[in-house]
Amino acid sequence: MSESESYVQRLRRLDCCAVSDALDKLQLPGTVTGLQQRSGAGRIAGRAITVKLGTGAPPPGPARHLGCTAIEQAGPENIIVVEQRTGVEAGSWGGLLSLGAKVRGVAGIVADGPVRDIDEAIDFEFPVFSRALTAFTARSRVVEQGTNVAVQVGNATVQGGDYVVADRSAVIFIAARDIVRVLETAEAIVRKEAVMAKAILAGTPIGEVMGGNYEHMLKG
Repeated sequence: MSESESYVQRLRRLDCCAVSDALDKLQLPGTVTGLQQRSGAGRIAGRAITVKLGTGAPPPGPARHLGCTAIEQAGPENIIVVEQRTGVEAGSWGGLLSLGAKVRGVAGIVADGPVRDIDEAIDFEFPVFSRALTAFTARSRVVEQGTNVAVQVGNATVQGGDYVVADRSAVIFIAARDIVRVLETAEAIVRKEAVMAKAILAGTPIGEVMGGNYEHMLKG
């Protein structure tokens, strides 16, 4: 197992609230809310392959359907992250792309923008997180401007190779250079919360547990 695969496995075991708390403690950005899980079940984690969509003419070269390059580069340790913040209502992802990604074993897709064919993604049990849903095609509306270029998702700037974890609470992006300290901090938070949960189950008044520990968990 490679180092990055090990990091992805550790990230999969952490809920987004714990990771968000770790980012707070480390004073790092990366927590994005409002991207709802539209299909698939459970948490996903992986390394980002980014896709930037925009209006206007596509880049020079042979015409390719948006998202195809990312899918061909992706595998089980990857999440495809799409920026479609043009303001034009047009799908940034669709059913055949979900099928293609599913066949490749891709962990999921996160789109800051609308996606379409969501019923197909549900049938494929393929995880899709998005800002909105639509029936409008991308054709004649938006084009792919680049793969593995910097993209904007919420207040986060995401680069190819950054780490991603997503569940029903949030989608979180972690720069590759920060992954070790974020993992270690989040894992420490989870251990502290497990001790607190054990105390509650043992009958310790919740006010005592929360007041004595929770408010100070991110300090020190």
